[in-house]
Amino acid sequence: MDDALAQSGQERFFVRDEVRERENDSMVSTIKETKYKVMEEWHAAIDALPQCVWLIRPDGSVAYTNKRWRDYTGTSTEQEQGDGWLQYTHPDDRQRVLLVWQNAVQTGEPYEAELRLRQGTTGAYRWFLLQATSHKDSQGTILNYVGTCADIEGQKRAEQQLKESRENWRVLAETVPQLVWTTSSDGLVEYWNRQWYDYTGSSPEQALGDGWSQFLHPDEYQHTLMVWHQALETGEPYERLKEGQTGGYRWFLVRAMPVRDDTRQIVKWFGTCTDIDDQKRTEEALRLSQERVNLLMNSSIIGIFLAEDDAIVDANATFLQMTGYRREDLQQRNVRWATMTRPPAASFSHQVYQDVVAQHCTTPFETELVCKDGSHLPVLLGGVAFHDQVLQGVGFVLDNSARQELDQRKDAFLGMASHELKTPLASLKLQTQLLCKKLGKQDLSNVEVVCARMEGQLNAITRLVDELLDLSRIQAGKLEYAHEMVDLDAMLKEVMDVLQHIQTTHTIVVQHAAPPVFVVGDRDRLAQVFLNVLSNAIKYAPDAPQIEVTLTTSAEAVTISIRDQGIGIPRELQGRIFERFYRAVPLQQRAFPGLGMGLYIVSEIVKHHGGTIRVESERGKGSTFHITFPLAASREKRLRNTKEERNV
Repeated sequence: MDDALAQSGQERFFVRDEVRERENDSMVSTIKETKYKVMEEWHAAIDALPQCVWLIRPDGSVAYTNKRWRDYTGTSTEQEQGDGWLQYTHPDDRQRVLLVWQNAVQTGEPYEAELRLRQGTTGAYRWFLLQATSHKDSQGTILNYVGTCADIEGQKRAEQQLKESRENWRVLAETVPQLVWTTSSDGLVEYWNRQWYDYTGSSPEQALGDGWSQFLHPDEYQHTLMVWHQALETGEPYERLKEGQTGGYRWFLVRAMPVRDDTRQIVKWFGTCTDIDDQKRTEEALRLSQERVNLLMNSSIIGIFLAEDDAIVDANATFLQMTGYRREDLQQRNVRWATMTRPPAASFSHQVYQDVVAQHCTTPFETELVCKDGSHLPVLLGGVAFHDQVLQGVGFVLDNSARQELDQRKDAFLGMASHELKTPLASLKLQTQLLCKKLGKQDLSNVEVVCARMEGQLNAITRLVDELLDLSRIQAGKLEYAHEMVDLDAMLKEVMDVLQHIQTTHTIVVQHAAPPVFVVGDRDRLAQVFLNVLSNAIKYAPDAPQIEVTLTTSAEAVTISIRDQGIGIPRELQGRIFERFYRAVPLQQRAFPGLGMGLYIVSEIVKHHGGTIRVESERGKGSTFHITFPLAASREKRLRNTKEERNV
């Protein structure tokens, strides 16, 4: 039984071992199948990757390549054994890549390199990014390197295009005449072109970042920075006129545009500075010219008009005031040159028009214009035609009335001067003939009377000649003056004594209770002033025998007032009586002879002495002339101050 048991147990043991062996074989088979299946899946996954995948042993021989590699190189697994992979590397890249590989083997570190690999079918090279890392055992021994090659041909081309684009941009930036710059998103300058450095004479250390602001004109500094910072905050394009520095300052037009990424965030600014200094100067010159034209157009002296064909289409206010037209008349083209000229001026104007057509301008000439109300206005007329439009031009008109009046006054003066000279000369001639007859007959009766009359006529001629000489000297600025202390009271007394001696019809009454008054000036010229004014008072007040002279003083001046009760001066003529050759009395009134020189000479002498002269008068109620001079102390002080100011 025991043997049976033993035999039975042995059989069971063998049976168990056999079962175990079968189970192990099945498990191994299963593991192998699973491993094979995993390997197949792994290979499938690796082959599906877009990169080339490979394993390289430490000696550089290829242990494995995926299908992507084999398809690219056109090789089989067997052909990849050894170091044949180097043959697909571009000759210019082999040495570099090999050195990277050898360094990685020695250090055990991962490595990376960009290289060109040849395509098996076409022989063309494409750029790849090679990346590999080592696979080590538990003792740290490198078993192999696992790596990938990712196709970066598109990226490299894009980089090359970007590089070329940047180079092209740089060449363009260095070539253009503008100052070109770029900044980061926060506005700090990263680049200036050569023109900036040539213009400012600065270095990159001075100009990059925010250093450019030191070259701004002080007047533009704050506002330019404010506008620039506002552009940085809003992202709006930037445009600004600013002045740059190159010893002096020049005007620049600054423009900048932001560059944005896919999220619309600003990443950079590109800008230019264009030199517009010549343009600004031209604009300034044009502005000044326009201002001058406007000043001329707004002139209250010269009438200016623009003409097209026969119509005057625009004119300044002076022209309209001269001619009586309104601006509505111009707008409606109612102002015609043909209606503003009359024979013979019309025929002469036609000749002038022919000169304008031939020469584009005309020499100013005197003529008459017919105003809107039909009156005739003497003018000085000139014009210039536009070079591109003969029938269009600009003309000017100067009112010649005052000149004609002056000419008339001058003619009247010459007539009166001739009369004033002829009268005493004729009388002197008669008295001389009478004296000769008496002497011939040895008749000495009344000789003294005749001689006195002759002396009076000679004095009249002398006064007239003296006035003419004074007038001429004043006009030439050559009238001479002495500089001395003058006792005004004593001088006035002498003048009145002379007048009382040569005439007996009027009495001169002086009112002055103050101490003696002294002024600085030419005693004879000052006497000439009062002699003239007092003589006028006597002449123009034949029926009022009393002339009043009043002296009033202040701290700095003395005023002599001479009053008569004569014919008076109309208010509208009082502002002109001190003009040369002007007389407030019509020429027809022979009762009051004169040449219109006396008060003109008087006013000039008074002005030279730092004084003033004015008149108060009413027609038929007499006149009062107020003559004011600075006192001697005040005048001397004023002269010293003026001299000191000039020396400063």
